[in-house]
Amino acid sequence: MSRVKGSIVFTDLDGTLLDHDDYSFSAAAGALEALKREGVPIVPVTSKTKAELLSLRDAIGLETPFVVENGAGIYIPKGYFLFNDDSLIDAGSYWCKRFAPPRSKLTELVMNAPEALRMSMRTFSEMTILELSELTGLTEAQAELAAAREFSEPIEWTGEDSDASELKDYARQHGYDLIKGGRFFHLTNGYDKGQALYWLKQQYSRANPNQAQFAIALGDSANDIDMLEAADQAIIIKNPHSKTIELAPGIPVIRSAQAGPSGWAESLSSFLNLDLP
Repeated sequence: MSRVKGSIVFTDLDGTLLDHDDYSFSAAAGALEALKREGVPIVPVTSKTKAELLSLRDAIGLETPFVVENGAGIYIPKGYFLFNDDSLIDAGSYWCKRFAPPRSKLTELVMNAPEALRMSMRTFSEMTILELSELTGLTEAQAELAAAREFSEPIEWTGEDSDASELKDYARQHGYDLIKGGRFFHLTNGYDKGQALYWLKQQYSRANPNQAQFAIALGDSANDIDMLEAADQAIIIKNPHSKTIELAPGIPVIRSAQAGPSGWAESLSSFLNLDLP
């Protein structure tokens, strides 16, 4: 049995549950099945879009809420919780909790950047589907889903400064932060994955008032730090493609020995004492 009752697994996808190169989750299949058998909710918290998540959730076999575009929005299947919230927006089969302005606001900010910055970056909206496919390794069909963004405008930075410090300064002058994901930079204005985790954990607590909820967060890159620090237990997945991320002092953290879905399965199985098939 699971060692931690009331656990909720909040997980990044690319480079964490999904392999960085081929986007496969097969190495984590046994742990996924064990978690489902134990009734532990698995909540994707990702930079991906709703369009991408719908098919991916089906492939993984998830029926839980999911967080899109780095915490910009949360989608909750209707009927998942037996209560509602006045802040939720009707989105067909889902309720949507929005934390971010529409994508058009970010596009405008980027397009109005100084020419020196504009020469060193490309946004998703400026790329063709073929270009996005070649850049990410996604098929053209998958790239089209990735381009269907509602709240965000990922940026490919081609400047010499790997930290894009000048772009960060420009973003901050206009009330935005710039965070680095696995491949792209992302603009945010006060929302993040940690805020989304906190809000969803509150909903699970509301739905289960007699059971303390224990949030486990897994991530591998800088844009996961807020989520990892908001959790009761942080698990940092080894990322051979970028420098090791550090959390604030006092945060309980586990670091996986393996990368991607293998590290995901290894860490959760050990921490929760899962009975793997």
